[in-house]
Amino acid sequence: MLLNYLTQHPFKRFLFQPHFLWLWSVLFLIVCSGPVIAQTQDSVLSPVALKKLSLEDLMNIEVTSVSKRPEKLNEVSSAIQVITGEDIKRSGVKTLPEALKLVANIQIGQVNSTQWAISSRGFNNVLANKLLVLVDGRTVYTPMYAGVFWDVQNVMLEDVDRIEVISGPGGTLWGANAVNGVINIITKNSADTQGLFVEAAYGNTMPGMGSLRYGGKINDKISYRAYATGFHMGSTFTMDTTGSSIGNVDSNKYVSAKDEWGLGQGGVRFDWDASEKDKVMFQANGYYGDMHLNPKGDTAVLNVSGENALVRWNRSFLEGKGDFQLQVYFDHTWRDYGNDFTEDVKTYDVDWQNRYQMGSRHTLTYGLGYRLMDHRMQSTPNFGFFPLNKTLNLYNAFAQYEIMPVKDKLRFTVGSKIEHNTYTGFQYQPNVRLTWMITKQQTVWAAASRAVRNPARIDRDFGIYANIFGNPRFPLFAGTDTFRSETVMAYEAGWRFNVSKKLSVSVSGFYNVYDHLRSVQPGPAATFGFPLLIENGVKGESYGTEVAFNSQLTEWLSLRGGYTFFWKHLWVKQGHQDANNATVESNDPGHQALLQATFDLPFHFQFCTVARYVDSLTTPQLKPYCGLDARLAWKFKKILELSVTGQSLLYDHNTEFIADSPIRRMQRGVYGKIIFYLN
Repeated sequence: MLLNYLTQHPFKRFLFQPHFLWLWSVLFLIVCSGPVIAQTQDSVLSPVALKKLSLEDLMNIEVTSVSKRPEKLNEVSSAIQVITGEDIKRSGVKTLPEALKLVANIQIGQVNSTQWAISSRGFNNVLANKLLVLVDGRTVYTPMYAGVFWDVQNVMLEDVDRIEVISGPGGTLWGANAVNGVINIITKNSADTQGLFVEAAYGNTMPGMGSLRYGGKINDKISYRAYATGFHMGSTFTMDTTGSSIGNVDSNKYVSAKDEWGLGQGGVRFDWDASEKDKVMFQANGYYGDMHLNPKGDTAVLNVSGENALVRWNRSFLEGKGDFQLQVYFDHTWRDYGNDFTEDVKTYDVDWQNRYQMGSRHTLTYGLGYRLMDHRMQSTPNFGFFPLNKTLNLYNAFAQYEIMPVKDKLRFTVGSKIEHNTYTGFQYQPNVRLTWMITKQQTVWAAASRAVRNPARIDRDFGIYANIFGNPRFPLFAGTDTFRSETVMAYEAGWRFNVSKKLSVSVSGFYNVYDHLRSVQPGPAATFGFPLLIENGVKGESYGTEVAFNSQLTEWLSLRGGYTFFWKHLWVKQGHQDANNATVESNDPGHQALLQATFDLPFHFQFCTVARYVDSLTTPQLKPYCGLDARLAWKFKKILELSVTGQSLLYDHNTEFIADSPIRRMQRGVYGKIIFYLN
């Protein structure tokens, strides 16, 4: 029965793809040799690792996304929230986008079975392009529209150490597209994932999910893990009427949208403690998936695949005088959009940074980077990207200087990144930050930053043509060679403090000024407004407040959550026009709230519930909604865990974000999971 299931969609094609045979060979050899080379040690199942983080432990978590160096969470000068691996596991989420729902400083909504709209501080849509996402230091975005295909950003959630979610610009350190935020997904060292791990799940919205992972040691200095995972997600639903389907309307007239989705993935990771000063990490992953679409009633099966490899060398200097990091990765993705429209992207990236500690109060961090993206499209003569193939080069240099006028109390940071891209040449992204650590329990910070969103191929090279007005190739819609980078000037301030030993709170506020935002310029009236040209005709501003809290009320009950208020105003610049009247780039809720409650119950039971409130959306309109998920789990010693999870419990069917027609609704989901550990 298990073998029969594993050879069905979506695993069958993934398992037997020729370019994945290397992965299965490595996995087979590792598992077979496991009893010889695996060594017993503390694992994620040890009593120390299993205990829930106390409030003090959580505030002392070291994060790296803000300054590209380890900093205690309660001392960072940024609006950052952290999702720990324990938060993810206890919530019962199935996918990486669902895990991001566990923070309140992200605007997120599921569109259909495969698509998500995810952004930070506004400008949310399915083609959101102002959020930088990294997986273990590897940037994941398509140069086609400068956004993220969330359907293929798959990691084994059991292997996630933490997710650092930064609201606000990060361009000084991370570069272009880190305009409104940075999401950094960090997985565990292979030394912390030893032994055998097996999981399987089944439910009405997830007809199947399974994972296999094995970790061991080659010697005292080299550890490894190999994994294979796959899932089959069920369809969303549409209303079986021609009436209004906007908003969260109660109705029993639903039919399957036939957009089920499956993905299989596998990979390996090695961690080598080469010396007291040197650490080397290597990882490689590959995936293959099928997505089912139902355009105008005709079911189509589209395919995605990819592979990536990354190696990173970290070296620390003696006596804490600094460190440096050298990272190189390769990433290949391929997507079939149907109708002879495909995308093939190969990315080559090298990044080097050095941090030098000058005495006890001065730190200089600097680095260089280069990225080459070989972007190849296949499209029809009248719809697509022209030229079809393009090589995009991006090289950069950055420097950041920190001084502590009052040691361990006051820190002043100034820096900038200079980048050169294929489309617009040189860009600069400066940053100034001031941090005042009033006490060990209170930190106040303020920052001013400039960030840019470089042009994507859709801004410059996309076109739709037709045989009209006596022209066999008349442009109906086209990018322009004059499209320039979008910019933001961001001003932020925050206060992070411990109310008591049981409650910590973080409050931040921001004001952003945007320029050169994308617009669609209509053509002359003589040609009925055609061609529509992509221009930089929109400006805007936004402001808001973000609140996050963590509370360890008792030994058996912890709470975490937050609230976000967001306001924006976009307008068309003088001398420009926009066919969408400055509305298409953004559809964001004004208010969001989140509460996650975790209970440790008697007899080895755990219970977790996550409640969310999302305010209404305006263009197109969508009513406010509340989400409620719950998970109940039971552990048997250290070898077995059984759980049942319910998602979207307040609605039979619910719409979270509207991107196109027909509008999709997510069904209430219930699924069970079994996990087996052997160390």
